[in-house]
Amino acid sequence: MTMNALLLSSSRVGDTPYLAHAIPFIKPLIAELANQIEPQNQKWLFIPYAGVSISHDAYLTRVISSLGELNIEISGIHQYEDPRQAVQQADGILVGGGNTFNLLHQLYRHDLVKLIANQVSEGKPYIGWSAGSNIAGLSIRTTNDMPIVEPSSFNSLGILPFQLNPHYTNFQAPGHNGETRAQRLLEFTCVDPVTPIVAIQEGTALWRQGDKLSLIGDKQAFLFCGLQQEIPIPIGSELSHLLMPHK
Repeated sequence: MTMNALLLSSSRVGDTPYLAHAIPFIKPLIAELANQIEPQNQKWLFIPYAGVSISHDAYLTRVISSLGELNIEISGIHQYEDPRQAVQQADGILVGGGNTFNLLHQLYRHDLVKLIANQVSEGKPYIGWSAGSNIAGLSIRTTNDMPIVEPSSFNSLGILPFQLNPHYTNFQAPGHNGETRAQRLLEFTCVDPVTPIVAIQEGTALWRQGDKLSLIGDKQAFLFCGLQQEIPIPIGSELSHLLMPHK
């Protein structure tokens, strides 16, 4: 099996229902797994650790309801006594958005970071959105979130060998004097001029299939790397070259 990871910028686009826009993106992963397991027999594990102001049970209920038409079985990792065993036994992994620091902190706390990375590299499908996409990069150093807890490391899953910035927008409200998102990402490239950042707008996603990486959705993305700042990535681009080692 080849790596199959879908990294969504967000759970919503504008006022659309929760995960509604993502269902067409998710269906191909369900269909590919269906070559081995019928959808109704697929057991997907949801990881709600990024949810801080919502209970794990409520978060799980929201995801199950939103993805009902996919006809898959979804359980929450918090429902199992042994989280590592739950990951190993699942057919696919879903990781929701919220606070990236809390998500990674809990993954380290339960000794899941290397396990999930290995499972995904061996072909287990992975679907993340927002924080769940942030942790798919090399580290969470380009998240938009507040560091409400301190993980044991900022290093994350490394499903992609670069940095991600979901929910990307460079909008600056009139009269607001704080840094724009582009300025914040420039700060990263100043201290790490080698590692690229791919900033994805809401409603879009990156899809890794083995050695192929694609931008999907109807909006462009942006590349930040060294002196290259906010370089537009056209809609539908293939970005497989970014999977190569960076020098």
